[in-house]
Amino acid sequence: MERNRPTNTAPAPGCEPVSQEFINIGWSIKEGLPYQPWAAELVKTRRAEQRINDPLSHCLPVGIVREHTFPTFKKIIQAPGLLITLSEHNASYRQIFTDGRPLPVDPNPSWNGSSSGGWEGDTLVVHSNGFRDGLWLDSTGNPLTDAAKITERFRRPNFGNLEIEVTVDDPRAYTKPWTVKLKSRPLRSTRICWTSSVVRTRRILSTWLWNRH
Repeated sequence: MERNRPTNTAPAPGCEPVSQEFINIGWSIKEGLPYQPWAAELVKTRRAEQRINDPLSHCLPVGIVREHTFPTFKKIIQAPGLLITLSEHNASYRQIFTDGRPLPVDPNPSWNGSSSGGWEGDTLVVHSNGFRDGLWLDSTGNPLTDAAKITERFRRPNFGNLEIEVTVDDPRAYTKPWTVKLKSRPLRSTRICWTSSVVRTRRILSTWLWNRH
């Protein structure tokens, strides 16, 4: 009977595998990420600790690079002088000013930093700085420090695809800038929903406590 049971190896809806970049943002770089010595040791430690100090494990924001690879829907809202992205993950948002203002010289550090962008032909180029120290770029634990500057280049090569080229320039953590190319698939008129790591954690904890009695 078991031999005749039909099998379906396709993932359940909403449970598609995460991208390689979500696990390791630099997996496509042949020579690997150009770590500073201390950063290489930190990544080894974070791997050994199995993400115990990962901000995502503590229901904290994930930052702009990791948000690109996070497997939840995002919505882009464009207004004169401003572009806003909304994410299902923890109902988070990001502001990108497109009114020509420069980046702040002495920004107040934050999870998403400060972003300013403009159009170069059909490509939206966004520059960001002012990040909190100690961010994770992926589940591997590749670090981002408060010295980082990030450049993103958003381009739609055709109607159904969005390319995002990300360049990380963080001299404290890496010996030179490095670039990765990410891909996304835009969907029209998609309603995003609110998800919360805190709510999921509480549900798991409540189920565990209930099953103990």
